[in-house]
Amino acid sequence: MAAYVELVSVGKRFGEKEVVVDLSFRLAPASIGCLLGPSGCGKTTVLRLIAGFEAVSSGEILLNGQLVSRPGHSVPPERRQVGMVFQDYALFPHLTVEGNVAFGLHRWPARERAARVRELLALVGLEGHARAYPHELSGGQQQRVALARALAPKPELLLLDEPFSNLDVELRERLGLELRQILKQEGMTAILVTHDQQEAFAMADEIGVMHAGRLQ
Repeated sequence: MAAYVELVSVGKRFGEKEVVVDLSFRLAPASIGCLLGPSGCGKTTVLRLIAGFEAVSSGEILLNGQLVSRPGHSVPPERRQVGMVFQDYALFPHLTVEGNVAFGLHRWPARERAARVRELLALVGLEGHARAYPHELSGGQQQRVALARALAPKPELLLLDEPFSNLDVELRERLGLELRQILKQEGMTAILVTHDQQEAFAMADEIGVMHAGRLQ
């Protein structure tokens, strides 16, 4: 089966420091991959390379068979069909839940945009919170808003950077299982990075263990 995400001998240096070293892996469409490893092992940098926020120092990244990154060539993030959920949620405090979720849909017709927002709030279990502001929500609810916002424009690939690290263990486990169901329901390809082994095993179809910038 063709891979949706393919990294071929990818490396990333910041000055003299090699953060990612000769990294290669493939992930099939509609599957959930996980990079598991301690802080500082390079896993968040890998997500940023795939999203296009950083340029590769060596190697190639292909998404759906299209070359998006190699040294001297980088397709901009907004043309990669990638959604990202950050560790700190990165919600817009001045926008309501509805406004946050609709943020990436400004080019959609108003009726379709409103329907997509309603559909996603139902999907993440926040139907009654459309008019609330982020500061009025719990951590778990904020995380769901961040997820709904990332899913809204129907990205081909979802990247999740330690999405549950700010939540308590019980909530983390529950949200992890719920998120897996949502991704499977949407038929979405996703890559999660985490240092939490339980989270990795609960959510992912495939797990790669990273250490010092390399896949072990």
